[in-house]
Amino acid sequence: MGFVIPWGSILYQLAAFLVLLFFLNKFALKPLLGVMEKREQIVNENIDSAEKSRKDAEGYIEQQRKELEKAKLEAQEIIQQAKKLSEQQGQDILDQARENAERLKDSALAEIQREKEQAVSALREQVAGLSVLIAKKVIEKELDEKAQEKLVEEYLKEVGDKL
Repeated sequence: MGFVIPWGSILYQLAAFLVLLFFLNKFALKPLLGVMEKREQIVNENIDSAEKSRKDAEGYIEQQRKELEKAKLEAQEIIQQAKKLSEQQGQDILDQARENAERLKDSALAEIQREKEQAVSALREQVAGLSVLIAKKVIEKELDEKAQEKLVEEYLKEVGDKL
């Protein structure tokens, strides 16, 4: 006798398996696949979001690098302007000091000239006074009183006409 295949049992088990597979597919596999697809979609969105954030961060870093470079250039420009301004101010101070020195020199020379003229004038007055004194002494010896008075009157008249 040989081995008998129980076809009825196999068919029954096959039908039960197919029904079970149908119900599993309908009630378990489809929702599970939906959850898996949602999870895959969320993961893909997270990856896209992370990629976008990375690109934004790179763009921000590049922008900050450009701003830093711009700030460096502005700082260098400010330093150059400060150097030029300080050099100009130094030159202005030197020019002003030269002008002040020149003014003081001119003022001193003018003061010296005034004092020289005053000294010459005083000297002339003294010489004139001495000359008059000497002339008086000479005239006193040579002129009498009447001639002396006539000479003084003529001199006063001459001086009065000049004034």
